[in-house]
Amino acid sequence: MAEKVYIYDTTLRDGSQTEGVNFSLEDKLRIAQKLDEFGIHYIEGGWPYANPKDNLFFQKVKKIEFKNAKITAFGATRRPGKKVNEDPQVEALIKAETPVITIFGKSWDLHVRDALKTSLDENLNMIYETVEYLKRYTDEVIFDAEHFFDGYKANSEYALKVLEAALRGGADWIVLCDTNGGTLPHDIYEITKTVKEKFKGVNIGIHAHNDSETAVANSIMAVLAGARQVHGTINGLGERTGNANLCSIIPNLQLKLGFDVISQENLKKLTEIAHFVAELSNMPLPRNMPYVGESAFAHKGGVHASAVLKNAQTYEHINPELVGNKRKITVSDLAGRSNLIYKLKEFGIEIDHKSPEVKKLIDKIKEMEKEGYHFEAAEASLELLIKRHFGLVKDYFEFEAYRVLIAKRKNDSLPTSEATVRLSVEGVEEHTASLGNGPISALDRALRKALEEFYPNLKELQLIDYKVRIINESAGTSAKVRVLIESTDGRRKWGTVGVSENVIEASWIALRDSIIYKLMKDEEEGLM
Repeated sequence: MAEKVYIYDTTLRDGSQTEGVNFSLEDKLRIAQKLDEFGIHYIEGGWPYANPKDNLFFQKVKKIEFKNAKITAFGATRRPGKKVNEDPQVEALIKAETPVITIFGKSWDLHVRDALKTSLDENLNMIYETVEYLKRYTDEVIFDAEHFFDGYKANSEYALKVLEAALRGGADWIVLCDTNGGTLPHDIYEITKTVKEKFKGVNIGIHAHNDSETAVANSIMAVLAGARQVHGTINGLGERTGNANLCSIIPNLQLKLGFDVISQENLKKLTEIAHFVAELSNMPLPRNMPYVGESAFAHKGGVHASAVLKNAQTYEHINPELVGNKRKITVSDLAGRSNLIYKLKEFGIEIDHKSPEVKKLIDKIKEMEKEGYHFEAAEASLELLIKRHFGLVKDYFEFEAYRVLIAKRKNDSLPTSEATVRLSVEGVEEHTASLGNGPISALDRALRKALEEFYPNLKELQLIDYKVRIINESAGTSAKVRVLIESTDGRRKWGTVGVSENVIEASWIALRDSIIYKLMKDEEEGLM
């Protein structure tokens, strides 16, 4: 039987420290649910003491039932010279009421002296007392030995004492951290192996950063040396050059080394979750990212394409479908057909896979992708696109025109936004106007004002997030933009997308689709 390796995801904490990333509360909750569905074992939600958003996350996440993951709160040991039960950040960890708490402590004597400004013995007391105290209030405590590998190389005796202090306190896992990301794989292996031999029967983990471009390799070498918990982030998000990329670690451990990580069926969702997090983090997924990138299994015409069509193993190290990706051959119109047939069945559309309509739909999707559309985090727009192609989406209203005005006067602190919308519903014309906090807010209010008389269930609809991404940056102010809108009606959440050179028009497309999707799903479920 394959040995189990537990995946500890820190996208919501370490990943949020990526320059340019700012997850909203809704982003964090959606990502947590997606990670749980994927099969992640631990989800580090954030630092309860650090900011109000993380505090609110831990309040909200209690109401969500997770099938696979344990939600984890992150914090530090008590402060030097302070009683553990009087340290507010330790108390905040307890108030988060998570089944798992992770704390970090210094294992490099340099950090103890120069950063904490305390004695080596006091640091050991801080670790032992904090772990021992937290074990009274939660099921599981994980201890992150910060800067462990640097600390071990500088003073191995003290670094090992740090681990001993955490274990005496009752830590369930001791995690060896390459916090500065400067250790190379051979050292990771030897040091982890030494720790494993010294602390027999103890659960050991690895937490690697990518400053030397070896975080994935370091994580794998630690597992080969005996570690059984791996920390990382989706797409390698993280401070500086990022954390270990779980999108590479998971398939490497499972497909190449035979460890039991997640189910084979869930592994097929790897590419989907990579794109999902890329969209919500507003960090484009590199095309050449291993396993999940758009070009990971791409082949141009010529020798490569010819060989792959005869035998995929000639130029592919795995079957791309194992990780939910697909082969891409630029000279073929077959790429994506199987995925599309699967989606059609999911939407209740039965059709012969050889039908010319399938080919037309594939061509339409490819054309929209060229324009800048991206459907991984806009599932509702994809469903609407497919159902429109087969004439399955009702005309809930007939659009005539919209206009958006933005005005700012000399003494105004903020500009005023006003939108007007003209449309008709079953021959009844509506012409409405509304103010908003911004142009999109005004447009949303005006559209709903026109429709709610006919479709009262739209009062349930709320826009919970709005993101804009430049597609072709080199075009400057003439660049195309992609707008992603997240919506909810209290029962479900969905994403819609719009693309245009005009940000208002891109927003209108996503906004219109959000409303039509709500009406379509309600009608399908007999709620209208």
